[in-house]
Amino acid sequence: MVEIYETNNGVILKRNEEKDGCWIKITNAQGWEMEPIAARYQIDYDDMKAALDEEEKSRVVLEDDYTLVLVDIPASEVQHDKKIYTTIPLGIILANDVIITVCSEDTPILNKFVQSHVKAFSTKKRTRFLYQILLNAMTTYQTVLRSVDNRRLAIEARIGEEMEDESDLIELHDLESTLVYFETSLRAAGMVIDRLRRYKHIPQFPEDEDLLEDVQVENRQAIEMATIYREIIDGTSELMSNVINNRLNSTMKILTSITIVMAIPTIISGLYGMNVREEGMPFATWTSGFGLITLITFVICVIALWILRKKKML
Repeated sequence: MVEIYETNNGVILKRNEEKDGCWIKITNAQGWEMEPIAARYQIDYDDMKAALDEEEKSRVVLEDDYTLVLVDIPASEVQHDKKIYTTIPLGIILANDVIITVCSEDTPILNKFVQSHVKAFSTKKRTRFLYQILLNAMTTYQTVLRSVDNRRLAIEARIGEEMEDESDLIELHDLESTLVYFETSLRAAGMVIDRLRRYKHIPQFPEDEDLLEDVQVENRQAIEMATIYREIIDGTSELMSNVINNRLNSTMKILTSITIVMAIPTIISGLYGMNVREEGMPFATWTSGFGLITLITFVICVIALWILRKKKML
């Protein structure tokens, strides 16, 4: 899908055709939709469609007719009825007085501009628009990272409860994987931001430089958040594993104690079941011998239970 927008006196308007100062928003478009745009603005078609490949790396491409900035942005999807977070590439192309964005999904990062939720936004100020998109991406990373930490806190609150821990362990692993992907993408985005600060190919005004510095600050803060949250999740996973092991040890102690107590009547009945003369067996000739042996066995079992309880085996 290809959409064209233009700001006029602070109001964003949708247009039917390209013109200078417009924003061409390409979302999960087909080749026949992108090829005419690439030809019109002399853009290498491989560079334009790069953002549609999930394996593409963040980078800056400087050409005579255009500049491509490719970064990963946060996205969400549903797997096994659970919401998980991932990253997808976003391509931003500055070419011949227009700015072109290419993404495989309709991301909220760009929709904020469509919905006029970004102040001082103008499609004609391409460099500032580029930096505003990057700033919005970094703040979105931070929002998603807080959401990840909230899910970790919810899992941590359930650790002491008697419930299935397997699903929580799997979710913790998914969250840790998400943080690894985020941290990798953020560090790659940081390298792109550093290059943008060094390159003089892109015209910048003093306020644009301040905005780019804000982007760099937010990027570093997001990296720090991802690193800290990943270390905390490691601790939470270890804590959960220790709790599960302790529960297993407690169960094994109880089962061992029951086995010891049950062994007492087994041993006594085994002794009296041996094929020997009855004169040598205590109480064998008594009329109430069976009841007396049963009572003695019961008393020994009670004593064994008391000793095990004193030893905190029960």
